[in-house]
Amino acid sequence: MDELARRQLASIAEVLAVAGAVGIPVWLRGGWAMDFQLGTVTRPHLDVDWYCWRDDADRLADLLLARGWLPDPRMPVESQLDLFAADVEVSFAYLGRDAVGRPTVGAGSWVGTPLPAGMLDAPPGRIGPLTAPTISVAAQIEFKQMYPVWMPERPRRPKDADDLARLRAGPAQADPRRARP
Repeated sequence: MDELARRQLASIAEVLAVAGAVGIPVWLRGGWAMDFQLGTVTRPHLDVDWYCWRDDADRLADLLLARGWLPDPRMPVESQLDLFAADVEVSFAYLGRDAVGRPTVGAGSWVGTPLPAGMLDAPPGRIGPLTAPTISVAAQIEFKQMYPVWMPERPRRPKDADDLARLRAGPAQADPRRARP
């Protein structure tokens, strides 16, 4: 595991501690969600992707900004919360709720669109001693599989195809020889 991955793992622990201390639920998504469900770091990651409820985002931002995180000026906060500390980037996509409380896309052009059933009901994942809530493996597969359909301008990248294979294979696919924290 490289030093950036170690700093990203430390940021995951920090976000969990900060959010947990005030009762703000957060869920890993993207590559780190996959790794936590597989139990190992499978590849380098550019950033750490999260979900949070839109109603909690301003409070979460205030808490992280008070700890030295900085806003990423490239992304409008109305779309999602993007922060960085040194070379670690985190982004929080916003969740909304429909009339019966099911999660929906919380901002942007897809606002109100239902998200996969059971997405937030996954058991926590773990890498070494660190446990984190993640979106479900089924939701991760659906997102990785459907992005090129939903957004034709975003073709499937080789890492997405590799991630799909890992997620479908499950924890047995994780390489036990990889370094763990």
